[in-house]
Amino acid sequence: MNSSTTNPTENTSVTTKKSRSLKDYLGLLARGYAMGSADVVPGVSGGTMAFILGIYEELIFSIRAVGRKDFWNALLHFRIREALAAINLPFLLAVGSGIILAFLSLAKGLEWLLENKPVFIWSFFFGLVLASVITVARRVKKWDVILAAALALAAVGAYFLVGAVPAQTPETWLYVFLSGALASCAMILPGISGAFILVLLGKYQFALSAVNNRDIVSLMLLAAGAAVGLVTFAQVLGWLFRKHHDLTVAILTGFMLGSLRKLWPWKEVVETMTDSHGKEIPTIIHNILPAMQINGSFNTEIIVALALAAVGFAAVLLLDRLAVTIGD
Repeated sequence: MNSSTTNPTENTSVTTKKSRSLKDYLGLLARGYAMGSADVVPGVSGGTMAFILGIYEELIFSIRAVGRKDFWNALLHFRIREALAAINLPFLLAVGSGIILAFLSLAKGLEWLLENKPVFIWSFFFGLVLASVITVARRVKKWDVILAAALALAAVGAYFLVGAVPAQTPETWLYVFLSGALASCAMILPGISGAFILVLLGKYQFALSAVNNRDIVSLMLLAAGAAVGLVTFAQVLGWLFRKHHDLTVAILTGFMLGSLRKLWPWKEVVETMTDSHGKEIPTIIHNILPAMQINGSFNTEIIVALALAAVGFAAVLLLDRLAVTIGD
């Protein structure tokens, strides 16, 4: 899809010798912003955006480097410049800054859209992820029965996972730490949303409350768990990309395909439960077909939703085309 990602057949160290201009780093900032925008929404994965935008493998190997011997040897011997180069710091700073900027600037707007125009926002993301399934699948050099089976199993697993019922859970320090770790793992998995994992673990409202109330202790526990989860899980993903690249891409593509269940725009809440904060949380939601008519008139919402889905679909294909052109 994009030559900017790390080639898994090469040395597993991050491609830090790559020369990037200010324009390149602004592009990475924009990609991070897109990832952060997706991570704010329960059900949309920042990992999916990283895949779409062609920085996924470099991101994985950069995070993975934090847990590698080269980084720690340099750090413990106070070779700071060498340590920072080992983890591809400029890349991580650019992408991370974009993610943080998105959290700070878009959380309220996306929350408003999800509450007031849910069909439109889910339609856009549905088209975006549907197109990303196609573009990411192209990264497999040659499909065979095993890869197709892996994709199917991953799709089925993701389909049932995103339909799981949110849990009522404790607020002990250990559980909050583990919630942060599991959510961060999901953040870098295409198709599995970190925010949605927090919903399943019963900690999404808790995390939002911690941000709004400046609960430093809770935020530090979540952040510490996220850091440990990211570095640990990146080791696994990095190894998989090196040893079983096509199989890994097939599985990740399946995750995205299965996650489309969560992104279907038209839903009906069948059952709810009340969490510890007194807020009602949907527990059983059915995907439904939209009503063609409302009060005797054609439902124009369908046209707008289809148009937004088409925009999301076309945007991904355009980005993929641009990535290929730039790579050539």
